[in-house]
Amino acid sequence: MVSQLINWLPAIQAGLSILLILSILPQSRGTAVGSAFGGAGTIYRTKRGVEKWLMRATIVIGVIFTAVSLLRIVLGS
Repeated sequence: MVSQLINWLPAIQAGLSILLILSILPQSRGTAVGSAFGGAGTIYRTKRGVEKWLMRATIVIGVIFTAVSLLRIVLGS
C-alpha cells in the first residue's frame, strides 16, 4: 500500500501544483512595484463572492500541496 502511495505522490503533487498556479493567476494584484517605494497607496476592500472563494481555495490547495511534499520527503527516506 505504501509503495503504491509513493508511486502516486509525484502525480498528485504535479496536479496540485497546476491547480495552485491556476488559482493564483486570476487573483488581482496587491501592489505595484512603485508603491513599495513610496508611490501611490492602495485601497483595501473586503473580498466577496468568487474572489473570496478563490482566495480560500488557494490557501487550501497550498496547505495540501505542502502536506504532500512533506509526505514525499518522509516516505522517500
